[in-house]
Amino acid sequence: MELVNLNFALGFVGALMYYVFNLTPNQTPSRDMYFLQKLLNLKGDDGFRMNEVLVSLWYIMGLWPLVYSMLLLPTGRSSKSKIPVWPFLILSCFGGAYALLPYFVLWKPPPPPVEETEIRRWPLNFLESKLTAGISLAAGLGIIVYAGLANWDDWKEFAQYFRESKFQHWTFMLQIHVTSLDFTLLSAFAPFWVYNDMTARKWFDKGSWLLPLSAVPFLGPALYLVLRPSLTTMPISLNPTTSKSE
Repeated sequence: MELVNLNFALGFVGALMYYVFNLTPNQTPSRDMYFLQKLLNLKGDDGFRMNEVLVSLWYIMGLWPLVYSMLLLPTGRSSKSKIPVWPFLILSCFGGAYALLPYFVLWKPPPPPVEETEIRRWPLNFLESKLTAGISLAAGLGIIVYAGLANWDDWKEFAQYFRESKFQHWTFMLQIHVTSLDFTLLSAFAPFWVYNDMTARKWFDKGSWLLPLSAVPFLGPALYLVLRPSLTTMPISLNPTTSKSE
């Protein structure tokens, strides 16, 4: 059964990558390069107003790697496969869900134990911080409100870009079409990793009401990160040898 599941997951990833690189639209490369330069602030103020929905998508995709880092470190680490998660998280800054999918396929629970000293060191002290979680939620909420307040013409224009456009980036092939799919994939996988983190922290009985909310794109997982208990109060944070000696 495990082999069947693995083959299915690999087939899904392979089909998705084929679609991304071979079947997605690429009708306006010159315009897309201009958009990319504008979003990267490589173009001055030339009077052109960027589509507000596109700008919102661009910025919220920059927040997703942080949210997934907080969900996967340390409770999404794999003790059985011995494959480190941090290279995939770094690559997700450029490749989004497409960079994380191989790890999702190979991941095997449970996570390894975490020493209390590790929680006080980088990057866990940053990723466990309620300040980090709060800023992520506030930033995401602001971006989504900004997109929600965009006029109907901006949304129609964005739908046209979705049918036509590709960005060329020096680190990864970015399309409006593919980036929108990326956002959808990250949103779809987030509830599972919220559940995994919640159960690893032994907080399912108290926090299960957050699971349905975690299906709300970006805001649900970000809210969970603000409300979840700290690792310092959870059994997973204890070194087994330390626990026995106490």
